[in-house]
Amino acid sequence: MEAENHTVLSHFLLLGLSEDPDLLPILFVLFLCMYLVAVLGNLLIILAVSSDSHLHTPMYFFLSNLSLADICFISTTVPKMLVNIQAHSKDISYLECLAQTYFFIIYGGVDNFLLTIMAFDRFVAICHPLHYTVIMNPRLCVHLVLMSWFIMFWVSLIHVLLLNQLTFSTGTEIPHFFCELAQLLKVASCDTIINDIFMYVVAALLGVVPVTGILFSYSQIVSSLMKMSSSVSKYKPFSTCGSHLCVVSLFYGTAFGVYLNSAGTQSSSRTMIASVMSPPC
Repeated sequence: MEAENHTVLSHFLLLGLSEDPDLLPILFVLFLCMYLVAVLGNLLIILAVSSDSHLHTPMYFFLSNLSLADICFISTTVPKMLVNIQAHSKDISYLECLAQTYFFIIYGGVDNFLLTIMAFDRFVAICHPLHYTVIMNPRLCVHLVLMSWFIMFWVSLIHVLLLNQLTFSTGTEIPHFFCELAQLLKVASCDTIINDIFMYVVAALLGVVPVTGILFSYSQIVSSLMKMSSSVSKYKPFSTCGSHLCVVSLFYGTAFGVYLNSAGTQSSSRTMIASVMSPPC
């Protein structure tokens, strides 16, 4: 295939989850239901937190921001896939693809940071309860959230600017149902060494630092809980941390599974579906 500059290339072809026409309606209904449940569930969390003054605490402030980021995250990829299935099309324009990559990285990265911040919040609440309101003051909470968005804005922008310098062949096929950065680098028709280095450095930093923060927070929490003599006094901390740990396990477990699998040349349907819930590089 003839290589074209990014100024000439007009679109990519998303191969999607399956070529089987009998399976596409099932996938459409499945993903539509998943999307609606995710959006409605997160909207209910945001409405509940904003409408109840008793929930105007740092923990629920971070939770509502996480719900907002989740809505944006899943809305970046799934609606386009549903439109393509319904229209029996595989096309996505070059600009749409860059925009999808840009927002996917931002929202996934913000999710990543918010989970770490929530772990820190639980650490302060359980290990330093007397200083909780002083440390986790509204100003700090807002700054932590804004910092997460600010960092991911620039990380994602650099990724897309580097991506915009690459060349692709006419009719480039992306073995995915959305424009994932790693897959775009694989199908580029030029040297991607700078993109690869930046992607791996960012993935290492945004993976190691948050995970280390979460592990440290929970090691301190477990240590504090072990010192408590009453089982009743342990129950509430365990209950508030349990749901967060489930989300963290799902988020990072899926991420590690997806990106270890992406070392291969082909993307399985299971890997592609799981990547919707995983943090990008």
